[in-house]
Amino acid sequence: MNAQAYFILSISLYLAAAVFAGLSYPRPSQSRYAYLLSAAAAVLGLISSGLVLLGQPAFRLSMPLLTALTDLTPSVRLFESLGFRMDELSAFFVFVISLLVVPISIYSVSYTREYQDTKSVALLGVLYNLFALSMILVVTADNALLFLIVWELMSVSSYFLVTFEHEKPEHVHAGLIYLVMTHVGTAFLILSFLLFYQHLHSLDFAVFRAEAVSLPDTARTLIFIFGLIGFGTKAGLVPLHIWLPYAHPAAPSHISALMSGLMIKTAIYGMLRVFLDFLQPDLVWWWGLVVLVLASISTVLGVLYALMEHDLKKLLAYHSVENIGIILIGIGLAMIAGAHPESLALISLAALALMAALYHTINHAVFKGLLFLAGGAVVSQTHTRNIEELGGLIKGMPWTSACFLIGSLAISALPPLNGFVSEWLTFQSLLLGLHLPELIVKVLVPLSAALLALSGALAAACFVKAFGITFLALPRSEHPQQAQEVPATMRGGMGILALLCVVLGILPVFVLPLLNGVASSLLGQPINVLFSGFVLAPLAPDQGTFSPLGLVLLLLVLAPVGLGIAYMSSELRRRRAPTWVCGLPHLSARMEYTATGFSKPIRLTFRNIYQPRREVEVETDVSSYVRQRIRYELQLAAPFEKYLYGPLSAGILKISGTLRRIQTGSINMYLAYIFIVVVILLLVVR
Repeated sequence: MNAQAYFILSISLYLAAAVFAGLSYPRPSQSRYAYLLSAAAAVLGLISSGLVLLGQPAFRLSMPLLTALTDLTPSVRLFESLGFRMDELSAFFVFVISLLVVPISIYSVSYTREYQDTKSVALLGVLYNLFALSMILVVTADNALLFLIVWELMSVSSYFLVTFEHEKPEHVHAGLIYLVMTHVGTAFLILSFLLFYQHLHSLDFAVFRAEAVSLPDTARTLIFIFGLIGFGTKAGLVPLHIWLPYAHPAAPSHISALMSGLMIKTAIYGMLRVFLDFLQPDLVWWWGLVVLVLASISTVLGVLYALMEHDLKKLLAYHSVENIGIILIGIGLAMIAGAHPESLALISLAALALMAALYHTINHAVFKGLLFLAGGAVVSQTHTRNIEELGGLIKGMPWTSACFLIGSLAISALPPLNGFVSEWLTFQSLLLGLHLPELIVKVLVPLSAALLALSGALAAACFVKAFGITFLALPRSEHPQQAQEVPATMRGGMGILALLCVVLGILPVFVLPLLNGVASSLLGQPINVLFSGFVLAPLAPDQGTFSPLGLVLLLLVLAPVGLGIAYMSSELRRRRAPTWVCGLPHLSARMEYTATGFSKPIRLTFRNIYQPRREVEVETDVSSYVRQRIRYELQLAAPFEKYLYGPLSAGILKISGTLRRIQTGSINMYLAYIFIVVVILLLVVR
């Protein structure tokens, strides 16, 4: 079978899984089989997209029913060109989505059991499959109208998943913020596509691709701005990110993995499709500079706010803001370099930056999915997301602890795991970006590289805190004391992603050539980024090389030697001694580092950003010198909500209250309003 046949089977299986989940309503225990159908559908998606990436021609799947309707009545001619198309870019994102849906579906078989007695797991299964299917359809839609329809399906299904536990007020609040922000973004996307339609008289992506070069400069700039706002809202780009730390923690953990690992990547797809596919022939360099600046800010602010979080899932959500920033750094740099098609060197730089962004897209999907699944395992066993109440879980949950540790090392960009490779490629792109001709770019590119380096160091500190406080030392409350390892399917889902973190880190040379083809298709000319066996040598060997497999082999050789020397010198021989506890008889959890204490030095360093407010209450006993209890409360400012969205929402409410005065309840007044509007329209179109 060819790629198109596998794609049709994949879509059909997703629909069958949704129907099967709905039919399992009387027997909730059978809904788990719907997730096995989801995994099978994702495997078929992997085959279909893999065949296109390996060289099979792109294909288009039309809708004959709508085409037949256009012969009956011209009123539906707008729907004539609706269809789905898989080219290299779509195939890459279908591959990423399918790659993550497989382990998450396996994980969900056991994870959803905790909802059997309290919630409708059948509804959860239906929404899960519709959500996964909608993301596949978003990245393959070949018409603006169809794109908006499946984009809305993705937004609405994810909203119901965010508010799945609607009996909790904080989840309803999170869903409301998400719904408002996602529809604000959709409104800007509609404006962007309307500009295409106004000038090209078509909603077909093929027409956009072929004739966008004829658009006026003002229209192209407005399309870029509207697209950046619309897709940036879904991606969580600062300052449009405020929904993300609310929505991701509220959803069930396997849904959080889909939202953070995949859904926000559909916005990355949208940016690449509009900026580097439709508008590619005449890119403007300052568009890329805007993306680069916003991405650099998102990278640093995302990790800074993650460092202060004690909610495990909220901490991971803020890191999505950081990693979206890293991806967009590569895309912004590719847009700047791609605006100089006359220079082969700069086009090669654009290809390298784009490949770094694409590789980090797949890497982030893998390690963030792993972290959310491991975090979900912790929450399912301890029933709390507050890491200040955890500790000591490594004894009861060794598999989950190991998987979370692998994910932590990967997201911290430590070799030999996958996060290091994509960030190394991004650094190489930034260093070569000094050759760009614009002076302001020469100034801002090194600054972006410095901020990326800072974010990497802060990410490592953050996950030292997250792993250490959650899994090591003694339990800090009763929550982790009875925790046990999760069932086999949950461990299997996490294990697949942990293995992928290692494989993508050691053997990137098998993936990067495929990304080379995607980058070449977007930039409009074949580009060859240099690979030599298992050595990465972007553009030229004298500009920096790296061999992930060689590093692993070196570690495998040197590690036993170092351990042997340490053992011979008695450094590793077992010694037993009591832990020094300042003269007290017993070691207790009260003596451990807290997450608040661990992050305090960073909070003091960046206090102008955090704007912390502290409250300390001291309870005394018989004397002011005898303290019975000290309560410490720390609050951090939310500057974007306080200074941007707060005044904006207040202004909207004020205007709305003023406009309510025209609602008199009089039919005569409403008829007068209609008459006035008709007169004004006649004067305008005259």
